[in-house]
Amino acid sequence: MKWVCAALLALVACHRSSAPAELRIVSLSPSTTEATFAVGAGSRMVGRSRYCNYPAEVLKLPQVGGYVDPSFEAILGLRPSLVVGARGPAGSAIAEKLEAHGIKTYFPPTETFAQIDEMILGVGARTGHDADAKKEVDRLHARIDEVSKSAADKPRRRVVLVFGLAPISVAGPGSFADEMLQHVNAENAVKEGGAYPTVGVERILALDPEVVINAAMMEERSAERLNAGAPGWSAVRAVKEGRVRTITDEAVLRPGPRLGEGLRLLADAVHAP
Repeated sequence: MKWVCAALLALVACHRSSAPAELRIVSLSPSTTEATFAVGAGSRMVGRSRYCNYPAEVLKLPQVGGYVDPSFEAILGLRPSLVVGARGPAGSAIAEKLEAHGIKTYFPPTETFAQIDEMILGVGARTGHDADAKKEVDRLHARIDEVSKSAADKPRRRVVLVFGLAPISVAGPGSFADEMLQHVNAENAVKEGGAYPTVGVERILALDPEVVINAAMMEERSAERLNAGAPGWSAVRAVKEGRVRTITDEAVLRPGPRLGEGLRLLADAVHAP
């Protein structure tokens, strides 16, 4: 009898730690796509948003629209059993429609480091990869600690982190980017206006940052549009003194498993000579 019980327990444990055979995942955000692959469930993904481009194998999957304009029909056509994505403008509406069709959804917030942890663990729990997700979070914490300790002895600098140029969109308080700046021993010069406020160049001039980080990589010729010769920007001290750092690696914008890599890129940019 004992061996029968042991066998049953082993069977239950095996079931809990592996994704069901019928699991078919569609991801509507890069962060949840990367988390799905990071926890070991990438082989279950059958569709992605147009912005999901990492890891490289995800590019082979069909697209179902963008972050704010996913195609409900395209998603249904892939017969998913789980749709994941970042909480955002379209998150709740598309989730309600999908759940009405019996499709499970997961659209968690990812605006803090703690919420990013929860998102990765949540993806692991929903795909049968709990242990893998826990390992991924532990690995991420180790990388964050490594970068933070390395930056701790550097001079603290006032920074404006720019995400968009037309209009100018910057990292504000309450965003995961603001928390990133704190972890690399930088002071966010933007203290109000919400997580991603839109500001004018006059406001940047008044904030008088020591460093401007240009992470507007989605905009055409962003490096040319933010330099000492650019109208408006040319009066900003950090720009005049040559302390504009351009980041073109999307890891710095992704609130997911590559957060540690993005943090290293940001630290290098903030503390460059």
